Amino acid sequence: MAILLYRLGRLSFRRRGRVLALWLLLLALLGGGAAAFSSPTTSKFSIPGTESQKALDSLSREFPQAGGATGTIVVAAPEGGKLTPAAVAPVTEEAAEVPGVLAAVDPFTSKAVSRDGRYALIQVQFTSGVDGITEAQREAFTEAGSSVTDLRVEHGGEIMRGVPEVGSTEVIGVAVAALVLVLTFGSLVAAGMTLLNALVGVAAGMAGLFALSSVVELTSTAPILALMLGLAVGIDYSLFITSRYRHYLNQGMDGEEAAGRAAGTAGSAVVFAGATVVIALAGLAVAGVPFLTVMGLAAAATVALAVLVSLTLLPAVLGFAGTRVLPRKHRTPGQAPAAAPAGSGFGFRWGRIVARLRVPVLILGVAGLGALALPVQDMRLALPDASTEAVGSPNREAYDLTTEGFGEGFNGRLIAVVSADTPQATGTAVKETAALITKTDGVLAVAAPQMNEKGTTALLAVIPGTGPTAAATEHTVNEIRDRVESVTGASIALTGATAVGIDVSEKLAGALPVYLLLVVGLSVLLLMLVFRSVLVPLKAALGFLLTIGATFGITVAIFQEGHLAQLVGLDTPGPLVSFLPILLIGILFGLAMDYEVFLVSRMREDFVHGADARESVIGGVGHNGRVVTAAAVIMTAVFGGFVFMPDPIIKSIGFALAIGVLIDAFVVRMALVPAVMHLLGRAAWWLPRPVDRVLPDLDIEGERLSREIPVQQQPAELVTT
Repeated sequence: MAILLYRLGRLSFRRRGRVLALWLLLLALLGGGAAAFSSPTTSKFSIPGTESQKALDSLSREFPQAGGATGTIVVAAPEGGKLTPAAVAPVTEEAAEVPGVLAAVDPFTSKAVSRDGRYALIQVQFTSGVDGITEAQREAFTEAGSSVTDLRVEHGGEIMRGVPEVGSTEVIGVAVAALVLVLTFGSLVAAGMTLLNALVGVAAGMAGLFALSSVVELTSTAPILALMLGLAVGIDYSLFITSRYRHYLNQGMDGEEAAGRAAGTAGSAVVFAGATVVIALAGLAVAGVPFLTVMGLAAAATVALAVLVSLTLLPAVLGFAGTRVLPRKHRTPGQAPAAAPAGSGFGFRWGRIVARLRVPVLILGVAGLGALALPVQDMRLALPDASTEAVGSPNREAYDLTTEGFGEGFNGRLIAVVSADTPQATGTAVKETAALITKTDGVLAVAAPQMNEKGTTALLAVIPGTGPTAAATEHTVNEIRDRVESVTGASIALTGATAVGIDVSEKLAGALPVYLLLVVGLSVLLLMLVFRSVLVPLKAALGFLLTIGATFGITVAIFQEGHLAQLVGLDTPGPLVSFLPILLIGILFGLAMDYEVFLVSRMREDFVHGADARESVIGGVGHNGRVVTAAAVIMTAVFGGFVFMPDPIIKSIGFALAIGVLIDAFVVRMALVPAVMHLLGRAAWWLPRPVDRVLPDLDIEGERLSREIPVQQQPAELVTT
C-alpha cells in the first residue's frame, strides 16, 4: 500500500498540471450535471413495511383526494370575544383560492371550533404531496386571511415545514478552520492550499450528489450532512498529509520525494481512516430505512472523494506551492531549518506526563466520561414536530395557538384507515372501530368518518389528549392498535405524522444493535489489518463506546432536558430526532477511528523502526499530537458552525458531532489511548502467529517502503515554481 501511494504521490506531483486540469474538468462536468438534473429534496421520513406507511400507501390508491399535503389555519378572536361564521368565512374562502388547494373546510361545518368559541381550525387539503408544494403556493397559503384585521390568523401544518438550507452560519466554522491552519502551519499558502483542496472535494461531492437527485430521492438533511462531513474530513486529511510533507522537506528531501513519502506514509493512514468512515456510513443501509440509507451513502461518497482528492490533487497543488508551504524563515533554498532538540515540544512533554500518570489519567478519564453518560438512561426519541421549531416561526406560532385553544393533542391528529371489500363491511367495521378507539385511554375525540367514492375505505380522525411527541401519546397509539385487532372483516391501520414518528423510532431502535455490531466488527477487523494487533483495535472500540456514551449524555441533557439550552439557541427542548443515535454512532465511529489511525500509526511506525514500546508511544503523541488536536479543533469548528442553524435537526446533529469530536480527540485519543498503550507495553502489538501469517502486510507505517526504496536526499533546491 505504502509503495503504491508513494508512486501515486510522485506521479501527481510531477504531472501536477494534468492532475489539476483533470480535477477541474471533473468538477465542471459534475457541476453541469447538477445544474441540468438536480431535483428538489424531500422532507418525508417514511419506512416501507410499517403500519403507518402501509396506511399511507393504501390512501394514495383508494382515497387519493386525502393523500395530498395538508395545512392548518388557526383563527383566534380577541380575548373575551367569540368567532362567528361570517367573521371566519373570508379566511376560508381565501384559503380555498390558493393554487393547488382541493378544499378548505369551514370550521363551523366540521365543528372545529373551541368550546369557548374563541378559536377555530380551518383544514386545508392540497392536491399534491408536500414535495410538490411550490414556494409560490406556500406564500399564497400564508397570505390567506390577510384581509381580516380584527382576528389573529396563524398558518401551520406539514406544508409549512421549512427545508434546511446552507447559510452564512457555516462560514464561521470554515473561518475558524482557516485560522487554526494558519497557526498550525505558520504559512498562509499552506493553510489556503489545504482549505482549497478540501473545498474542491466538497464541491465535487455535492455536485455529484445533486446530479443524482433526479433518480435518487434525497432527504433535506442529506446534502447538509454530506457538506458537514466532506468539509471536516477533507480539511483533516489534507492537514495530515501536508504536515508530513513539510516534515520531509525539513529533512532535506526534494519536493517530489517528499510528496511521495508523505503520500506513502500519511496517505496510507488517510486511506484507512477514510475507509472506516465510509464503512460506518455505508453500514447505515442495514437499518432498512431508505432515507437513512441515502443519507449514509451520500456522506460516504463525499468522504471517499475527500480521500481521493487528498491523494492526487493535494500532491499536485503542493508542487505548485513550492517552498511557500513552509514558514518564511524556513524557505532558504538548499538549506533545511535547524532541527529542534529531539523529543522537545508540548506533544512530547504531554506524552511523558501521561506515561508517568497513566493510572490516574485512566481512572479519571473513564470515571468522568461515565458520569457524563448518565443522562442517556432517560433518552427519548421522536420525529420533530412544530413544538421544537424556533419561537416566532409560522409553524411554531400556529402550534402554540392551537395548543392554547384546543389542547396539544390537536397538533398530532391520528388517522385510522378502515378498508373492506364492500361498503356494507366497511360501514360495520367503521362503527366498531370508532367505538373501540373512543373507549381508549388518552383519546380525546373521534371525528365522523370520511368515505371514499366507492365506500370501501373510510378515514377516522382521532384526537389524542397529549402532544405528538409525548410518551403518553405513544402509549395511546400502541393501545389503539392492540384494540382494533379484534375487528374482523376489514383492514385497519393507524397513521398520521405522530404514528409515523413512533414507527420510525421503533424501527431504528431495533436496527441499532445490529448496526453497532456490524460497524464495530468490520472496523475492528480493518484496524487489525492496519496495526497487526489484537489489543489496539479492541482498545479503540472500547474508547469509542466511552465517547458515544458521554456524547449522548451531554446531548440529552441540553436538547431533551433543556440544561444550558440557551447557549445553543434552542428555544424548546424535546425528544431527540429518531435517527440521531444511529447516525451519530456511524459518523463518530468513523471519525474516532480517524484519530486512532493518525495517532497510533505513528506509534506503530516508530515501534517497527526500532523504538521501544514506551518511547514509541511518546513519539507518536509528540509527532502527531499537534496534528490530531489541530484536526479536532478544525472538525469541531466545522460541525459547530451548523449549531447556529435554526433547524432543530441540523442543530442537534452539529452539536452532537462537535462535542463528540472534542471528547474523542482530547480525552480518549490524547489521554486514555496513550495511558492504555503505556500499560500494555509490547503486548499492545501482540498478534498470534497463525493470524500474522494469514493477514496481508499493508505496510501502513512505510517500513517496506523505506527498505525497498531508500531515501535519496539531494542538495538541490527543495522545489521551485
